[in-house]
Amino acid sequence: MPGREPPSREPRTLELAGEPLGYTLVRRRGRRGIGLKVDASGLTVSAPLTVPLARVERMVLESEKWVLGKLAVWRGRQVPVQRWDDGASLPYLGEALTLRVQTQRRAAAQLEGAELLVSAPATGEEAIRRAVVAWYRRSALVHFAQRAFFFSRLAVLAPPRVMLSSANSRWGSCNSRREVRLAWRLVKARPALVDYVVCHELAHLRHMNHSREFWAEVGRLCPDYMRLRDELEATDHLYRSF
Repeated sequence: MPGREPPSREPRTLELAGEPLGYTLVRRRGRRGIGLKVDASGLTVSAPLTVPLARVERMVLESEKWVLGKLAVWRGRQVPVQRWDDGASLPYLGEALTLRVQTQRRAAAQLEGAELLVSAPATGEEAIRRAVVAWYRRSALVHFAQRAFFFSRLAVLAPPRVMLSSANSRWGSCNSRREVRLAWRLVKARPALVDYVVCHELAHLRHMNHSREFWAEVGRLCPDYMRLRDELEATDHLYRSF
């Protein structure tokens, strides 16, 4: 049996609100209707092979307000670029640390007050990044384990095994072996957001689903969880810079 014909992808430009807007037109045999999607890569318009281009672009124009609004949201969610030179700012538990770089043969990092002191070779930007990430991971594991222990006692649960993950979008997970994995990048967020994710995963130790009982358990451990959940969803792009 022959495989399904792959869709065609064509970069195109259309004027919206008086400005040219680049988008990707995807045509697929057998598709029904025209679909619009806006994500980090911009606007994608999906359409059947038989629909004329004029009709496709008319739908985009009719959806101008929606498209421009979605694009504005994604522009606001762009991942910030992290600098690795002396004096750069590093997010940590909702505060800003100042990166201080010292030239040494061996890369290492340690916290002193509000400064993260990093030693690295003179031309070692990548060495600086690796040293900083290693420090973040060590600090994250300590902080996450402490909070998991605190909330486990509050919930009258045996503390789970806490491990780190490198996930860049899923902040936590839990399994039937009582292992809780938390993304180390979450340690950039303010403590209340970290606590919400910890409570979310601990609630899974009693309810391996997202049932009403599960959310009741989350609310018992973290009464302000709905506001914190919304805040994390709105700001999570800030914690993905490296």
